Amino acid sequence: MRAKTIVLVMAVSVFMLVSNAVAAQDLVETVAKGCEKELTSYCKDVTPGEGRILACLYAHSDKLSGQCEFALYDAAVQLERFVAALAYVANECNDDLDKFCSGVVAGEGRLLKCLDENSDKISERCTQALKDVGAK
Repeated sequence: MRAKTIVLVMAVSVFMLVSNAVAAQDLVETVAKGCEKELTSYCKDVTPGEGRILACLYAHSDKLSGQCEFALYDAAVQLERFVAALAYVANECNDDLDKFCSGVVAGEGRLLKCLDENSDKISERCTQALKDVGAK
């Protein structure tokens, strides 16, 4: 069941990313604006994706401005909160996944859908966790 919990975390992640796409875009724009000089100076030839931009900034970490460092720190704090929210949901909904969704094949949001379809039966803990993170 641990694998299903992990997949639920991923499903909630995708849901939260899609539902919070504007916030995620704002975060990207904040880092891009805060690190504009560094991105232009050190990372202009780096193809975005798969963490390459962050790797470039890390490689030049001794040259980053305070503004860029703050933007990166702020992004890290927000990501840490996001991961904590995912762990919270996975923990609070684990028993409900076992009880109501054990026959559901993980992937493509099916576990989250299963919890939603059983919303009148799932525990208050799970319901509250989903509400707390904006997945319900």
